[in-house]
Amino acid sequence: MKLVPLLLLGAALSLPGQEAGAGRSSAQVKQRLAEIQLRLGTVDQQLAALKKRRKGVLVELQAISLQADRVRAQAEVARLKRDQAQLDVAALTARKGEIHQEILRRRGELRRQVRWMQAFGPLGNLAFFANLTSFEQYITQDRYQAFLRNQERRRLDQIQQLQDELSRRETELNEALARLAQEQTEAAQAAGLLKVQEDHLQTFLESLAQDEDRQKEVHADLAEEALQLERMLTQLLVKPRGETFDAPTAFASLHGELPQPVTGTLALGFGEHLHPKFHTRTMQTGLLIAAGSGEPVQAVAEGRVVYVDLYQSFGPMVILDHGGGFFTLYTHLQGLAVAKGQILRAGEPLGAVGVTVDGPRLGFEIRHLTAPQDPNPWLKQHYRPR
Repeated sequence: MKLVPLLLLGAALSLPGQEAGAGRSSAQVKQRLAEIQLRLGTVDQQLAALKKRRKGVLVELQAISLQADRVRAQAEVARLKRDQAQLDVAALTARKGEIHQEILRRRGELRRQVRWMQAFGPLGNLAFFANLTSFEQYITQDRYQAFLRNQERRRLDQIQQLQDELSRRETELNEALARLAQEQTEAAQAAGLLKVQEDHLQTFLESLAQDEDRQKEVHADLAEEALQLERMLTQLLVKPRGETFDAPTAFASLHGELPQPVTGTLALGFGEHLHPKFHTRTMQTGLLIAAGSGEPVQAVAEGRVVYVDLYQSFGPMVILDHGGGFFTLYTHLQGLAVAKGQILRAGEPLGAVGVTVDGPRLGFEIRHLTAPQDPNPWLKQHYRPR
C-alpha cells in the first residue's frame, strides 16, 4: 500500500490524550504495563531496522515518529505507575479503616466481658463454688473459669495483632504516599518530554510540507517500497511443490461476502488521492481504516500466514495466502499474534490495530497476482467515511 507521508508510520502505542489507568483495577494496570513493555520492544526493533536502511527523508521521518512513540509509551508507563501508586494508597487506607473498626469491635467485646465478670464478683458467675458438693463438680467449674480467662487472653492477643498490623500498614501507607509523589513527578516530566518530542515531529512535518524537493524524495522512497512489496509478492507466488495453499472455498467466490478485518470507519479509500498538505498525487493500494487502538484484527478468510514481520514504513505486517493467487495484507499492526506457516480461519485474530501519526489505523489490502484490488467491493459491509 503506497501511503501518503502523514499516514504511513505504524506506531504501537496509545494516543497521548488517553488517561491510561483511569477507572482500572490494579490487575488491569499491571496487565497494561506488561503490554506496553512488549510494544516498546516492537518499537525498538523498528528503530534498529531503520539503521540498516538507506538514509533519507522517509527514514528520518520514521525515526522521529518512532522516537515520539517511544516517549509516548514511557509517558503512559509513568501514568500507569502513578495510577498503581494511587490504587495502593487507596487499598492501604481502606485496610487501615477496616483494622481500626475491628480493634474497636474487639475492645468493645472485651469491655463487656470484664464488666460482666465484675458484676458477679471476683469469681464471675461462679460464686456458687462454695455450694459444690463434690470434687468432680469443682474441677468442671474450674475448667470453665480457665476457659473464660483463655478467651480474654485470646481477645487481648488478637487486639495486639491487629494493632501490630495497623502499625505495619501505616508504614506501608507512608511509603506508598512517598512513591505516589515520586510517580506524579515522573509522570509530569514524561508528559513534558512527550510534548517536546511531538512538537519536534510536528515541526518536521510542517517543514516537509513546504519543501517540494524533500516531498519528492519521500514519494520516491514510497514508490520504491511499493515496488519491493510487489517483488516480494511475486516471490511468494512461486511456491515449492507441496506448499500451495488450497482453501476449502475459492477466494474469488467470496467477492462481496468477506467480513471486515476490524470495526471502524474509512480514513483513506482505494485509488489516487491529492494530498491535502503536499498537493501531490499518491496511489492508495488498499484501505486505511480508522479504528480503536489495540482492537483485534481478524483474518477475512481462511489462509496461510506467508509473511509476519516488520516491513519498512508499513510497520508490523501480516500477509495471508488464500490460494488461487490471492493475498490479503494487514499493515500498521500494534503487535503480531501469528507465526509464519500458520493456517488461520476466517475471523481468527492475527494482531491488533496500531497507531500512526494521524491516530489508530489499520492498512488492509487485497492483491491478486500482485495487482491491488479495491477491498470495499469484496466486503459484505463496506467501510464508509465518518
